[in-house]
Amino acid sequence: MRRNKIIPYRQDLKLKARELRKNSTLSEVLLWQEIKDKKLLGFQFHRQVPLLDYIVDFYCHELQLAIEIDGDSHENKGSYDKKRQKELEAYGVCVVRFDDLDVKKMIRYVLNEIAHYIHNIDSGSATPL
Repeated sequence: MRRNKIIPYRQDLKLKARELRKNSTLSEVLLWQEIKDKKLLGFQFHRQVPLLDYIVDFYCHELQLAIEIDGDSHENKGSYDKKRQKELEAYGVCVVRFDDLDVKKMIRYVLNEIAHYIHNIDSGSATPL
């Protein structure tokens, strides 16, 4: 199960993504420590990845799986997030979202949910969390 599809992106977002990597939130740092270097089921994740007109928090090319952490910056942006997710899904990207506080306080739960979702991708029954 190797999808590894290339998703187009705006070149100008590369610099912004680099900035975001340098200024990660605590939740992003905590999750990154757990999923980097193929620590999660042997899949390679990258952080702050440009896709289309957006930058996703974490992305696995093999699975076409984006992980988003919703913190203060997502407040009052529900319609924007839905539009963004719909556009990414049109390219075959599955988007899973976690609340910032869940990552900070229940990292094991978050990792278990991601692992469960990955297993569902392998079985062909994945639906966004």
